[in-house]
Amino acid sequence: MERKALAAFVALLTAVANSQTPVRILIALEEADASVNGLINDAVSYAEKDFSEGVISVEVSTVQVAREYEDESFESACALLYRGVSLILDMTWTGWHKLRDIAADSAIAYVRGDGVSTPFVQAMDDLLTVKNATDAALIFESEKELNQTLYYLIGYSIIRVVVLDELTEASAMKVRAMRPSPSYYTIYATTSNMETIFKAAIDGGLVKRDGTWNLVFTDFNYQDFRYLSGDLELNVSVNVLTMKNEVCCRLIGESPCTCPNDFQTFPRYFKRLIGLLVSVMSEVQKSGVTIEPKKINCNQGIEVSTDNATVQAFKKNLLTKLNTNDTFDYIAERNVISYQAAIDIRSIVQGRSRKIGEWSRQRKITTEKGMEISPARRFFRIGTAEAIPWSYVKRDPVTGHPLLDEEGEEIWEGYCLDLIAKFAEQMDFDYELVIPSTRDFGQRLPNGKWTGLVGDLLRGEIDIAVAALTMTSEREEVIDFVAPYYEQSGILIAIRKPVRKTSLFKFMTVLRLEVWLSIVGALTVTGVMIWLLDKYSPYSARNNKKLYPYPCRDFTLKESFWFALTSFTPQGGGEAPKALSGRTLVAAYWLFVVLMLATFTANLAAFLTVERMQSPVQSLEQLARQSRINYTVHANSHVHQYFINMKNAEDKLYTVWKEITLNSTSEQVEYRVWDYPIKEQYGHILQAITQAGPVATVPAGFQKVVDSENAEFAFIHDSAEIKYEVTKNCNLTEVGDVFAEQPYAIAVQQGSHLQEEISKRILDLQKDRYFETLASKYWNQSLRASCPNSDDSEGITLESLGGVFIATLFGLALAMITLAGEVIYYRKKNAARKNPKPAVQTRTTRKMPETLQMKPAPVVSLVDRPKQNIQPRVSHISVYPRNFAFKD
Repeated sequence: MERKALAAFVALLTAVANSQTPVRILIALEEADASVNGLINDAVSYAEKDFSEGVISVEVSTVQVAREYEDESFESACALLYRGVSLILDMTWTGWHKLRDIAADSAIAYVRGDGVSTPFVQAMDDLLTVKNATDAALIFESEKELNQTLYYLIGYSIIRVVVLDELTEASAMKVRAMRPSPSYYTIYATTSNMETIFKAAIDGGLVKRDGTWNLVFTDFNYQDFRYLSGDLELNVSVNVLTMKNEVCCRLIGESPCTCPNDFQTFPRYFKRLIGLLVSVMSEVQKSGVTIEPKKINCNQGIEVSTDNATVQAFKKNLLTKLNTNDTFDYIAERNVISYQAAIDIRSIVQGRSRKIGEWSRQRKITTEKGMEISPARRFFRIGTAEAIPWSYVKRDPVTGHPLLDEEGEEIWEGYCLDLIAKFAEQMDFDYELVIPSTRDFGQRLPNGKWTGLVGDLLRGEIDIAVAALTMTSEREEVIDFVAPYYEQSGILIAIRKPVRKTSLFKFMTVLRLEVWLSIVGALTVTGVMIWLLDKYSPYSARNNKKLYPYPCRDFTLKESFWFALTSFTPQGGGEAPKALSGRTLVAAYWLFVVLMLATFTANLAAFLTVERMQSPVQSLEQLARQSRINYTVHANSHVHQYFINMKNAEDKLYTVWKEITLNSTSEQVEYRVWDYPIKEQYGHILQAITQAGPVATVPAGFQKVVDSENAEFAFIHDSAEIKYEVTKNCNLTEVGDVFAEQPYAIAVQQGSHLQEEISKRILDLQKDRYFETLASKYWNQSLRASCPNSDDSEGITLESLGGVFIATLFGLALAMITLAGEVIYYRKKNAARKNPKPAVQTRTTRKMPETLQMKPAPVVSLVDRPKQNIQPRVSHISVYPRNFAFKD
């Protein structure tokens, strides 16, 4: 009995099975998605159990598409098509157009599945579009996600992207070297891998600017991100995209739910997708439309089928179910069934997260109330090259070593750095300073390539070049210049102020030694002659007492020398000789003294004036004509090239002139001149520079000038830099006027949109007199006031005439010594008079009688002396009335 019941049950199951319509589904997979094969059996069992309603039976076959061997993959697909197919599910990343065409021609239902990362990529693409981004760097945790995303971006994104399948120290360096640098960076990864990749970006020096990094979490464990909890420090703001938890609940089929930590989106999505397709096929079968498999023979050619009832019924039922469910989205233009994605857009600022908006396929990006998604500040790589005071490395004033910032990079400052900061403020952008490897402005090589700053701009290494860059025709062939920001640059000559040799007796050097000796000789001869004339002239006061009965000057030899010496002073020599011969000599001597004093005074003034002269030359022409002062330039600089070009121009013009004058067909009379009409000074200048040797660096050139204390060396260089050095160094001075003037300008890449914008900013800054402010900052002439003797019109210094004071002090000291000698001599003389030495008797004398001996007179003082009329004894008194004159 039991056996009969079991047999009847088996027969019933067999009948039911035989009554089910077989449905064969062909699934096309990418070779990288071979792991999907492990999900098919579970998905089919789930679909047959919950969605087939016992109407259909499902049989699934797969074909893997190898892009490099697409023909072989198509042959495998054709073999499966020959067995019969009811539905084609295309899970390839871009859709396999061959299967799509076969399905359309053979009236086979065709639908595409979507990748898990596609909603993230689409949301990020929309976010970058809102931010007006034009380019971005995308970083993935594996090559599979990279390729899948790349196919989508190629077909649907307008943003230029750079993709990487990993981020290591080596790849971070490549990203940093990327030119132009990406405006935004995006990492697609799970939470565990996100931390590793983002840390590599931080260590690689890529995370520096706010709002440029976007972290897309492809799982539901975003809360475990340690930069969010504050365990790891984050100094910049980043954007975070995470899938909402409700998406997980919909794929699980529970609402609300707690999303498991190990939840994987694709298996759940694939399982629900197979269930959806089986459910639609069941509805089609129940509606009476046949869904039996169709056999396709690819080798015989495929005829276009006119029976589209099955396909139309399938699409109708599919759209009906998609419109009434909350798990899937249907993208009609791509014929893709994807899961409904809802993504939160957050911002992490200093470890704190806040929601700024969300994304969905239907509504795109919507922002929270009071929040705004604004573009990140623009970022440019700005290049510069060292040229004082335009841009230079800040150095330690004691050691001279370059100063470094927190990241170990050199700190730069100068006119151009201030200008860059001003541009960044007004144009609202961030920037990175880039120094060319050659640290110069660049030269064109024989192969046409450029080095230095121009080469970096030409290759896209930098976006803007802000430096002391001159506008030349060669450079304008490869880069574009904006409006000049400095229009007074040129070439100037720097020379050292002659060192004044300090000497206390400098006034003695006004006259040569032989002149001083001649003056001494004239004074000596004059003194002797005055003594002789006064002694032997019968008409002198000494020899003519009757004519000169009153006291007159007695011209002894000493008095004659004193008269000759004092005649050199404004006080005069005093009383002159009385004799006509003596007066004639004195008059001639006085004339000599007047002329000699005038000559000394004039020469002293001229001598002290010449001492304060700035330089022995005043122009380039004078420098070229002389041979005492050597001069040079900075090797391979634009100044050096200027003299080379001018010398070549002179040679070329000379050749042309010679051809004209020697050409018999021309009017030679018009060109017949005695001299060559063009100066050949630049050839001489270049020859002198070559002999002196161009200096390797600019500081070396200025140092050679400073070392030449006699102002015998000059340095020809950029006028702006020379004027700057003159304000800093009291020993330097500029010579002549600026020549070969040309402007400095900012350069950009050819065709850059920044050219017009920067030009407008420069014009605005000129209107606001900003450049004058910068000029007064770096060419501060007030610094010269701190230099000793900085004014050329200062008075005579103590060092120049100090010897005069010393001579006066010496005379005072000599007078004091003489006074001491006079006092000592006078005391000795008086002592000798009061205490005469007794005479020494050499023979015996007879003693006189006492009566005959003279008695000494008693000493009576004037006080004790009795009063009596004492008549003074007068020998001779001569009294002459005033205005008395003798008559013969």
